[in-house]
Amino acid sequence: MVGIKEIAKIAGVSVSTVSNALNGRKNVGKATRERILQICEEYGYQPANRDADNQRPMNRTVMFIFSDFDRDFYLKIIEGISDCLNENDYDLMICTNRSSAKFMRKNMACGIISLDGRMDDDTLLTVARAKLPIVLMDRIIDDNNPYIKSVIVDNYPVMSMLVQKLVDRGFRRFGFLGGLSHTLDNKERFAAFVDTLDKNGISFDRRYYFHGNYRENSGYQAAKIMILSNDLPEVLVCANDNMALGAMKAFEENGIRVPEDISITGFDDSETALLKGLTTISIPRYESGYIAAKELLSMIKGMWSSEPFKLGASIAWRYTVK
Repeated sequence: MVGIKEIAKIAGVSVSTVSNALNGRKNVGKATRERILQICEEYGYQPANRDADNQRPMNRTVMFIFSDFDRDFYLKIIEGISDCLNENDYDLMICTNRSSAKFMRKNMACGIISLDGRMDDDTLLTVARAKLPIVLMDRIIDDNNPYIKSVIVDNYPVMSMLVQKLVDRGFRRFGFLGGLSHTLDNKERFAAFVDTLDKNGISFDRRYYFHGNYRENSGYQAAKIMILSNDLPEVLVCANDNMALGAMKAFEENGIRVPEDISITGFDDSETALLKGLTTISIPRYESGYIAAKELLSMIKGMWSSEPFKLGASIAWRYTVK
């Protein structure tokens, strides 16, 4: 078995340079780091995860993975993660979907926080089965693996509350603009929407279900389809703020007034939603990032709990609902 000294000799660098490269330190050039990682892979070298003297992880880098860089949505989450890690003397590495899978190894990070709806469950399970701790912020994987934990928004009760308040205001013809159908958020939000209507004796007409992908343009296009059909719902409940804002833009361009002609709600409470006066559901994004990091550090230290951590949310009423 080769050791770190042999890796350093093969790479033509010092032992400390190898150590810094494996621990994700910034004082190693990109080309040097890639050469060292390639040599480690070729020779099957895997550094020990802990320092026997103090039982602290040798690699103190946590990786945050996301699928799209939406500054308005991710910034507070990243801030929460970063603050928690800084307080505990850990570094933060940020990766997007296309590059993240190849870096999800123990020699690159001691733990993963994933908010990436496009990464499949099998990839995440493979990492967890290699005993690399993962906190998921967008789904629950039922695998009974202690190296996976979920920190998620408790979507159902707050969406039920929102829809009930809309019913109480007299709305009867509802539309729903959903996100990616396979995501946990969309499933829970739509289930709460339909269940609450059913409890009030209101049948949801599937003609008023519109598909989006959580991006603003998909909300814009869905609203254009509604306009062309010349059959608008009284209120459009959207699975996130981006799509709601896109729909608002399309309505405004076509002389359809919000909320006089159609009411609209979102989910997330982004800064843009506040500026536009969008009625939405406010989730604690900074706190969610902080808690995700805190839960991951507990796992890294050997304290396991597979029970999902569910975050509460609240309704932010603004002018887009009459």
